[in-house]
Amino acid sequence: MSVNPRLRWVSPRKWRLWSLPPASMAYVLVTDVVAVLVTVMASLHLSVSRTEWVWFGVLAGASLLHLEAARSIERRRELAVEGVPYTNLKSLWVFTGVLLLPLPLVVALVVIAYTFCWARVYGQFIWHRKIFSAATFILASACASAVLRAGGLENAPRVPVGPWSLVIVVAAATTWWLINYAMVVGAILLSSPETTARRALGELSDQLVVAAALGLGIAVGALEASNPWVVPVLMVTVLALHRDLLLPQYQRQARTDDKTGLAAPTFWSQVVDAELRRAQLVGANVGVLMMDVDKFSEINNSYGHPAGDQALQAVVRVVRSEIRRGDLAARWGGDELAVVLPGTSSTELLSVGERIRLRLAHTPVSITHAKTGKTIILDGIRVSMGAAVYPDSGVDVDRLVLAADAALLAAKEAGRNQICLATPSENGSAPASAPPAIPLQARPMRRRTDIPS
Repeated sequence: MSVNPRLRWVSPRKWRLWSLPPASMAYVLVTDVVAVLVTVMASLHLSVSRTEWVWFGVLAGASLLHLEAARSIERRRELAVEGVPYTNLKSLWVFTGVLLLPLPLVVALVVIAYTFCWARVYGQFIWHRKIFSAATFILASACASAVLRAGGLENAPRVPVGPWSLVIVVAAATTWWLINYAMVVGAILLSSPETTARRALGELSDQLVVAAALGLGIAVGALEASNPWVVPVLMVTVLALHRDLLLPQYQRQARTDDKTGLAAPTFWSQVVDAELRRAQLVGANVGVLMMDVDKFSEINNSYGHPAGDQALQAVVRVVRSEIRRGDLAARWGGDELAVVLPGTSSTELLSVGERIRLRLAHTPVSITHAKTGKTIILDGIRVSMGAAVYPDSGVDVDRLVLAADAALLAAKEAGRNQICLATPSENGSAPASAPPAIPLQARPMRRRTDIPS
C-alpha cells in the first residue's frame, strides 16, 4: 500500500518551489513572509472579547460544514481550472470574519479552512501553492480591515447600519477581491510565462461568484452581529448558492454521458491530463483501467438493446461503488469504460480491478426482454480489463490510454474475464506488443477506503 503523497517527507532542497522561475519564486516567498509579518504585528496587542470568541466559533463551524458538504465538486473544480484563478467560496466566511473579528482570528479562520481542505478536499497538491493562496487571503483581509478603519469602522461589529457605513463595507469588500485577484493573477503570469493574460484573468462569471460570496458575507456578518445562532440556518442558502453557481459550471464542462451518468471521454481526458501534471510535480502514480463487457453484443442480440443498457448500468453501479471520490469513471464508447485512479500503484490498481471483476461476475443482474417483456436474471456479468500506470506505461494521456487498451486486448485474447497489466515502457510510450495477462487469485477483498487520494 503506498503512502499518501501529502504525508511524504520531502527534503527542503527538493521542494518544487525552487523549480519556479526566479521572479515567481521571489514573488511567492515575499508574499508568504509579508503575510507572516502582518499576522505577527496584528497579534502583538491582541485582545479578544467573549462575544468575538462566540462569533469565531460559529464562523469556523459553518465554514467547515460548508467545505465538507461541497468537497466532492470542489475537488473536481480544482483540477479543471489548472492555470487560471481558482474561485471558491471560502471568501464568504473569511470576509465575514473581517467584519466581526480582529485580524489574528481572521488568519486563524484561513488556516482552519486550508487545513481542512488539505485533509478532506484536495488530492495531491503543491505545498507552496496552497500556502501562497492562504497568504493572499491574509493580505487581502488586512487591506480590507485597513479600509474599514480608515472609514471610521474601527470597532466590531463593522457591519453597515446606514448609507455611509454601507459604502465603506462595500469598499472593503472590493479591496479584498482586488488584492486577492491581482496577487493570484500575478503569480500565474510569473510562474507560467507562456500563459496569456486573457487566460490568467479567467472567466468573468467566476469573479461574479466571488462578488456573490462577499455580498453574502456582509449579510451573514450583519446577522451574526445581532443573533449568531441563526447563522447555521443560512447554510441552506450557502449550499444552494454553491450548487447553483458552481455545479452547473462543472456539469457543463464534464459533459456527462446521458445513458450512464459517467463522464464523457473529452472531460475524462482533461482530468487525466491534469492528474498527470500533478503526479509529475509530486512524484506520484496515476492508474488507468479500461474495461469492456465480455460478449456484450450477445445480450443486445438475444434480449434487445434496452436490456443491454440495463446490463451496462449495472456495471456502472458496481464500478462507482468500488472507486473513491477522487477517481473518475467515463463511458469511453459503447460498452467500454475508462477509470482514472490517482495515486495508485500497479498492485493497488490490479487489486481494485480484480475486486470489480469478481463482484460483477457474482452479482445477479435483472434485465427485461425487449420482445416478451419478461424479467430475466443474469448470473453475473463478465468483463475484461486492461491496466496501465503512469509513468511506467506512458507519460501522457494518449500513451497511457493506448497502453491500457493494448492490455485490454491482451485480456480478451487470453480468454476474457481477466485483467492484464501493461508492461513498463522504457521511453514512456505504449508497448509494441500486447502485454501478458497477470494471473490473480480470486479472493474476496474489502471495499477500498485506504488508498490515498
